Amino acid sequence: MTRLSIIIVAKNEALNIADCVRSARFADEVIVLDSGSTDATADLARAEGATVVTTDWPGYGPQNNRGIDMATGDWFFSLDADERITPALAAEIRAAIVQPGVDGYRVPRVSLYVGRFMQHGGWRPDFTWRLARRGKARFTEHYLHAHLEVQGATGSLAEPIVHYSFRSMESVLEKVDRYSSASARDMRERGRSGSLSKAITHGLWAFFRTYVLRLGFLDGRWGFMLAVSNAEGTYYRYIKLWLMQRQAVEPPRP
Repeated sequence: MTRLSIIIVAKNEALNIADCVRSARFADEVIVLDSGSTDATADLARAEGATVVTTDWPGYGPQNNRGIDMATGDWFFSLDADERITPALAAEIRAAIVQPGVDGYRVPRVSLYVGRFMQHGGWRPDFTWRLARRGKARFTEHYLHAHLEVQGATGSLAEPIVHYSFRSMESVLEKVDRYSSASARDMRERGRSGSLSKAITHGLWAFFRTYVLRLGFLDGRWGFMLAVSNAEGTYYRYIKLWLMQRQAVEPPRP
């Protein structure tokens, strides 16, 4: 029988982790890599039957690769703590991993933004590579925007992951701050440069792309809010990159 491992990376996800692990229990193995939670994340995950491994946080890509190395299944699925696998997707995954000649699959996502699942603005369909034959795929080493790279034949699933990405405006603001910092770090490591002008122009382009080109306006007021959030995140990413570069070359002033 083809075995499946599901890998979940988490920190302080007590709000999400029980439902996340519960949605993954159709797999033969569920591994939660907990990077030092100070809440009940680890205990809640164990109570749902997951194997919990306490680690540091080397970044999203390296952490997922640790999970791949720990997994014992023939296939693995990478799942974030704020995501859920529906029964329909679980059945599709089980059917997919016994198909010959395919080594990895991309999966669509439907994502929540402040109480509404978005249909436009680049959020649906939002395909992401998550399911692969072990030994045929690894995550890139990026700190934040890592992605799974599959070596071999690939396919697509139809049923979506349900992503509870932004439950409130407070979570939007918190993630804009956290993600823009991590993204700026990734950009610096790739040799990118930031400036005020780049922050402004890229931020405006992010709004236009989300709201107009990707039809975000069809989501009404929520589409406008999402476009503003994307613009803010992009603006802060380039500003933070610029400030990192200034601090690296200029001594601090008294």
